[in-house]
Amino acid sequence: MEMVKNNVVLTDEAKMVDTMAKFIGLVGKQMPDDVVAALERLQAEESNPMAKVLYNSMFNNMKMAIELNRPTCQDTGVIQFFVKVGTKFPLIDKVQEILREAVLQATKNAPLRHNAVETFDEFNTGTNTGTRTPWLDWEIVPNSDKIEIDVYMAGGGCTLPGAAKVLMPAAGYEAIVEFVFDVMTSYGLNACPPLLVGIGVATSVETAAMLSKKALLRPIGTRNPNERAANLEKQLIEGLDALKLGPQGLTGSASVMGVHIENAARHPSTIGVAVNVGCWAHRRGNIVINSDMTYEINSHKGAIL
Repeated sequence: MEMVKNNVVLTDEAKMVDTMAKFIGLVGKQMPDDVVAALERLQAEESNPMAKVLYNSMFNNMKMAIELNRPTCQDTGVIQFFVKVGTKFPLIDKVQEILREAVLQATKNAPLRHNAVETFDEFNTGTNTGTRTPWLDWEIVPNSDKIEIDVYMAGGGCTLPGAAKVLMPAAGYEAIVEFVFDVMTSYGLNACPPLLVGIGVATSVETAAMLSKKALLRPIGTRNPNERAANLEKQLIEGLDALKLGPQGLTGSASVMGVHIENAARHPSTIGVAVNVGCWAHRRGNIVINSDMTYEINSHKGAIL
């Protein structure tokens, strides 16, 4: 499919940059379908008058963001990409460069707030790019000529409760629950509830932390394939909702949009656990780009770039 921009026929590399820059902008302005559905459900179930007002404000905010073509939240986060790339995808060698250029373009065109501050040197790059930023996580898919990309906007508020810890094995799974509740009752209010809670269970802090972030990429309401893990997800939803944090933490019937657990086999002497959360404005999107640069958007059905 030929793509023309400013009367110039684009190369495949330029096509992918253009597609991803527009998709990043879309993610910042339009909530994914499952997040909208979860908020609609919570709004319908809410009985607290103040909470109802806040939900109405959230939906008005989402509506105006689309109508005015502006980001849903002023904090458009630090961009993170979770990439599953086929070994036969024609631009596999250029993916990192392409995504960096897409962030540069999206920063100007979306626009995105400048959120990349170089650590230790303490200056804002003004481009949303910098050392190891945007962040890329890679998975290689054998015998595929496609690339699947999850875009996540890691905002300051939803990132603040993030925490990881290695537990003694004797502490058991009860200690995982205790850790989750400690995080949610200490910093959860800062993350703009109702929250999507991602939990990782593995061996060490870094493996658990990465799994907890990937848990946020799952469609809301999906369950861990392990029956015991899925049951813990349900129990945690019930327990966290009993805190009645409500929208924006001002009390209400619910605290969370959902709880997702991702797990890996662990060392027998440790239980690594981590928590990452997504705020009510959970900006993430999933796109698949084919070898001919056509694409399918799975997170925002019917969206046109």
